[in-house]
This record gives sequence, structure tokens and C-alpha cells, in this order.
Amino acid sequence: MTQLRTTETESDMKDCAKSIQVVLLMATCTVAWAQTCRDDIPSTAPDGRFTGDGDGTITDRATGMIWRQCSEGLSGTGCADGSAAYYSWPEALRVAADADYLGHTDWRLPNKNELESLIERRCSGPAINSGYFPNTPSHWYWSSSPSGRYQSQAWAVDFGSGGVADLWMNEGGHVRLVRGGQ
Repeated sequence: MTQLRTTETESDMKDCAKSIQVVLLMATCTVAWAQTCRDDIPSTAPDGRFTGDGDGTITDRATGMIWRQCSEGLSGTGCADGSAAYYSWPEALRVAADADYLGHTDWRLPNKNELESLIERRCSGPAINSGYFPNTPSHWYWSSSPSGRYQSQAWAVDFGSGGVADLWMNEGGHVRLVRGGQ
């Protein structure tokens, strides 16, 4: 009886280890999911609000801000080349400070409210206007806003669900740069 119990425990442990491996693998991969949008919810980031500038930037006519169309690490038509890079918050701030795109060096990490303004609340996976911001990973994006609660956290937007939260600054998040506004 004891032997059977030990065998069951070992089997359970092996199953648990396999489950943990699958979860870890899923957590480290950027999975491309099809965007899902609900037509019964009004758009918060409609097509009419944006203008594609034809040079890899998007102008938000409501705010006057100019956004990089692709997440950092992505480029090309439809942002299909490369892979969206992960950065800690200090790295994300450095990437923004060092950015030189189209002869402009005033690119920056958007603040929490600016980044949150891109959320398309009627969509998920990703929760953004994918016509203007294609191939956006359904993952966290850093803002330039530090958390008011903890010195080692900063605000981020989850473009998978449209959620906003403060994350530990050493966690990985994506970057979308902006210029103008504020």
C-alpha cells in the first residue's frame, strides 16, 4: 500500500512538473492571437482618430501626438520584421532617450495617460487599433510614469486586455515611442 502511494505521488509530481514546464514555456513566448472585437461596444480608438503618415509613424489627431507605428524591435510593412523587444523600465527609458528616428531625437516613452489613450476598449488580443498599430504583442508596455505606491514600480499598459497596472521596474515590457503632446 505504501509503494502504491509513493508511485502515485511520483506520478503526480511528474505531471505537476510537466504542467509547470508548459506554463513557463507559455510565459516566455509571445503568442500571436487573433484580435477579437465586439461591435456592440463603441470604439475608443476609431480609425478616424489616426492618420498614417507613410513613414512608419501614426499621428493621433485627437492629441497631436506622433507615435511610432511599430513596437521597438519590429519594423517593415505591417511591423512584420524582427521581434518586439522586452526591456526593464530603466532600459525602456534609455531606449527612448537614445532614439533617433526619421531625423528626430525627441522620441520619448509616453506617460501612463498617453499610453492608455491607445487602448481600444472594444477589442482584446490586442486591445489597440491593429489597423494603425499592426502586430502589437498582447503584452505589457512601459509608460514613463513611476508608481506612486512603490519606488521600484512603474505604470504599464497591457495591450492584451487593456488593463493598466504598476509593475516592478525589473520586469520585462515592450516599448512604443511617441513625440509631441504633454
